[in-house]
Amino acid sequence: MSNLIVKSQVEEVLAFLESSVHRIESYLNQTTIDKLLKEKKGDQAYYEGLLSNIRRLLVYCEEGLDACLVVVQNEPFIKGAAEKTLYKVYHQCIDEFFSPRYDLWYEDSRSAYTGENAIKFRQEPPASIMKLMQEVEGDFHTIREELEYYETDFRTKMIQSKN
Repeated sequence: MSNLIVKSQVEEVLAFLESSVHRIESYLNQTTIDKLLKEKKGDQAYYEGLLSNIRRLLVYCEEGLDACLVVVQNEPFIKGAAEKTLYKVYHQCIDEFFSPRYDLWYEDSRSAYTGENAIKFRQEPPASIMKLMQEVEGDFHTIREELEYYETDFRTKMIQSKN
């Protein structure tokens, strides 16, 4: 791929991460376990796990945002660093969203056929968590589709460089 295409993809991912970080951070800054329990009576440990997963996602998105900023600001543009950054964003941010560490939610692959949201929760979450996930899900889908190329291309390059 040309440098211009890769740079435009980094810029697109940068905008996505800025938006995602803002939305997730705003939510976390105003949310507590007590607030979630008042919103919907439920399993406190599950709610704590949900917030933990969301915080982890936020950290990965912030790290990806920082890396994209460095790549975009580099003169001259370094295509290899950009591709590595996009690969890392795919594996940390996108994977963490669709398949979180503690498995408290998961992606329902059949949702593409039903038109429903792909994220399904193991237990029913408070409405505010459901709303946050629905707000960001579409953007995560879009960026995943954009970055799937880097998933296979970067791995292929890594395997070829070892031989």
